[in-house]
Amino acid sequence: MNPALAHPERIHPALWRASQRAQAGAVGIETGHPALSAELPGGGWPPSCLVELLTQQPGIGELRLLAPVLARLAPKPIVVVQAPHRLQPAALAYWGVDPAAFVSLRTPRTADALWAAEQALRAGTCGAVLLWQHVVRSDALRRLNLAAQAGSALFFLLRPAAAARDASPAPLRLALAPARDGVEVTFVKRRGAQRDEPLFVPLSPSPILLDRHGSLDRRASAAPHSRNVRPAVASAIVE
Repeated sequence: MNPALAHPERIHPALWRASQRAQAGAVGIETGHPALSAELPGGGWPPSCLVELLTQQPGIGELRLLAPVLARLAPKPIVVVQAPHRLQPAALAYWGVDPAAFVSLRTPRTADALWAAEQALRAGTCGAVLLWQHVVRSDALRRLNLAAQAGSALFFLLRPAAAARDASPAPLRLALAPARDGVEVTFVKRRGAQRDEPLFVPLSPSPILLDRHGSLDRRASAAPHSRNVRPAVASAIVE
């Protein structure tokens, strides 16, 4: 028997057995979360390709998950397209991310947002591109993936969790669910062996949750108290 057939995974780095975790041709960029990096082909976030993050709703910890790698990529521009919420510079700084590195774009149409993300990827000057979209056609996904391959940036497409049922050219698709002190990561798609059990990733809390005086800043309404109204004033109100 040909020795190469006995160990086909040794023929080329892009080949792997279904029972093994694939080794990406390019080394991934460290995620900042050791348990997550250990589960990703290449040992980190894969550059030059489409990565999908599927969330039940925005703001469950997706930026905190990405904060370590975004901090590492600065001072290269971090392009953010159609973010559902305004970025908070204080929170970014707390997570070690330079707020000045962010370029936030808002567009009136979906086509404009896709075009902006594609141009940012093809420019080759960005450290990362983050795009939020609810519905993306399959041909648009292919264009975005090809645009990502033209450069070296990280490209994250954030979509609703329901999109996990749809086909996608993205080699890595992760579903995120909120959990106490972190997020649960489900591997919807990755190269190599499938992992069915969600992975818990602890996250740094939001700065507002660490404010000891936050509750003291919320002033309660003054309790009502009885008042005497002069007869003349009462008469004027009734009339």
